[in-house]
Amino acid sequence: MLNILWLAFFLVAALSGLVQLVFLHDTAVFSRIVLSLFDMAKLSVEIMLLLFGTLTLWLGFLRIAEQAGLIQHLSRLLAPLFRRLMPEVPAGHEAIGLITLNFAANGLGLDNAATPIGLRAMRALQSLNPSPGTATNAQILFLVLNASSLTLLPVTIFMYRAQQGAPDPTLVFLPILLATSISSLFALLLVATVQRLRIFDPVVLAWVGGLILALGSFMALLATLSAAAISALSSVLGNIVLFGIIVVFLLVGAIKKVPVYDAFVEGAKEGFDIGRQLLPYLVAMLCAIGALRASGALDVALEGIRWLVQTAGLDARFVDALPTALVKPFSGSAARAMMIETMQHFGVDSFPALLAATVQGSTETTFYVLAVYFGAVSIQRTRHAVSCALTADIVGVLASIGVCYWFFG
Repeated sequence: MLNILWLAFFLVAALSGLVQLVFLHDTAVFSRIVLSLFDMAKLSVEIMLLLFGTLTLWLGFLRIAEQAGLIQHLSRLLAPLFRRLMPEVPAGHEAIGLITLNFAANGLGLDNAATPIGLRAMRALQSLNPSPGTATNAQILFLVLNASSLTLLPVTIFMYRAQQGAPDPTLVFLPILLATSISSLFALLLVATVQRLRIFDPVVLAWVGGLILALGSFMALLATLSAAAISALSSVLGNIVLFGIIVVFLLVGAIKKVPVYDAFVEGAKEGFDIGRQLLPYLVAMLCAIGALRASGALDVALEGIRWLVQTAGLDARFVDALPTALVKPFSGSAARAMMIETMQHFGVDSFPALLAATVQGSTETTFYVLAVYFGAVSIQRTRHAVSCALTADIVGVLASIGVCYWFFG
C-alpha cells in the first residue's frame, strides 16, 4: 500500500504541475517542486538529528526499566486484555509493557517520550513476526491505535494558542478530548472487526468500559475547574509524570541492583542504531509529500471541497480549517504551520482557528508514523494498516468538526 501511495504522490504532483504550466502558464511550478525535494531531504536530516538525541535518551532509560523488571510487570498486569486483542503475543512478553508505556506517553502529550518507546515496542513485536517483511495483526493494531492520537493533555496546542494571544488557551481542551476519544475508540473497533478480535469478551468490555468511565469522571472533574486551573494542571501534570517515570525507573533499577549507568548506555546505543535506519524512510516519504504540496494539488482539493459543501447548502466555515486536516496525515510541521496561519488570518478564537486547533490535537501524522514505525523494523507489506489508520484519521476530523459546532456554534 505504501508503494502505491508513494508513487501516487509524485504522479499527482506531476499532473498538477502540468496543468498549471499548460493552462495557467505558471513556468515556475516545476522549479518549486524540485526545490521542495531538496528542502525535504534537508528537513529529513534535521529531523533525524533531533531524533538521535531523543531516541538515545529514552531507549537508555527503557533499558534500565527492562533490566529492573518493570516492563515485565506491566506485561503481566495487562496480559488478560492483550491476550484477546493481540492473541499472537505471549502472555508476559515485554512488548505489552512497552505498548502500555507508549499509550500512556501519548495520552499525556509526551511526544518525545512516546516515539522511542513506540519504536522499542514495534521491535519487540517484530521479534515474534514469522514473516519479517509483513506486518502482523499485533503490529497493525498497535500502529493504528497510535495513529488515532489519543491525547488527554494537549499541552502543545495550549502553548500555540497562548503564543497567538488567546485569552483562554485551554478553550479547546474538552473538544480535543472528545474528538480524540471518538477516533481512538473507532480505531479499536475497526481493527477488531477486520481482524475478528474478541471485542465483546468480558475482559475486553471490562477494560474498555473502565477506561470510558475513568475518562468521563476526569472530564466531569475538569468541568468544575477554571480555564487557568486546567492550563496549569495540564502543564504541571505532564512534566511531573514525565520526570516521575524517569525517577521510578532509576530508583527501581537501583533497588534491584541494576548497573543503571551501564544499562542506560547499552540502551542508548540501540537508540542510535534505530535512528540511523530511519533516515532512508523519512527522506522517501517527506520528499513525496513536499512535491505534492509544492505542486498546488492540496489547494485544488480544498477549493473543490468548498464548492461541494456550498452546493449542498451546508455551512462552509469548517472548510477554512481543512488545510490543517488535509496535511496532518502527511506532515506534522506543515499542519502546525497551517494551524498557526489560520489563527493569524481569522483570529485565534475564530471558528476556523478553534477547529484547526482541535483537528491538530486529535489527529496524527499517519504517514510519518507508518514510515517511522514500519521503517524501524523494515516492514514493506503493511496489509490493512494504512486503510484503517487513514479511516481513523477521517473519523477524528469529522468528530472534531461535529464537536466544534456543538461547542462553538
